[in-house]
Amino acid sequence: MYCESHTSAESDELNALNRETHAKILMPRMLSGHLQGRFLAMISHMLKPKRILEIGTFTGYSAICLAEGLASDGELITIDNNEELRTIAHNYAKKAGFENKIRFITGNASNEIEKLDAAFDLVFIDADKSNYALYFDMVIDKVKQGGIIIADNVLWSGKVVAHQSEKTDKDTAALMAFNRQVQLDNRVENVLLPIRDGLMMIRKL
Repeated sequence: MYCESHTSAESDELNALNRETHAKILMPRMLSGHLQGRFLAMISHMLKPKRILEIGTFTGYSAICLAEGLASDGELITIDNNEELRTIAHNYAKKAGFENKIRFITGNASNEIEKLDAAFDLVFIDADKSNYALYFDMVIDKVKQGGIIIADNVLWSGKVVAHQSEKTDKDTAALMAFNRQVQLDNRVENVLLPIRDGLMMIRKL
């Protein structure tokens, strides 16, 4: 609460989306929320990216935050396989003034990423944890030199630290493997930030 009270406020549209997600949508904790959302917006403002890729849309909160820093001719592409949530995400993107900046793609992320013939300045990975390593491998060559990849939930409620190897669940094991993979990749430099559920920030060298 102290961190949030000393962080710039979320917009009225984001606040409304936050409340509606918690009131109506299953597993609302998947939403980025105030503190993480402002962090994502800050990074986007610093980079002024021309093209952003988001893997995992949910209700669109993080997409709107990331879109805030887009270059005037920039675009954010966001991919999710849940068609039912697309309406709420699209509606709030419109309310926030980003209807012409955010392109929503519904489908399997690995299939859709493969179709993208573009170079990205910023990538946000926040989808199925078991495929984080795959998504990283698929996007690394599409990220510009000096570009940033951010992966969410890499602490996984502390399970990546407090696990017992014989009882490690699939998602925890996948995130541990992803964190190791990034740490050992000499194409990037990285820092794991204890923001919310853990953000791995990766810069392509």
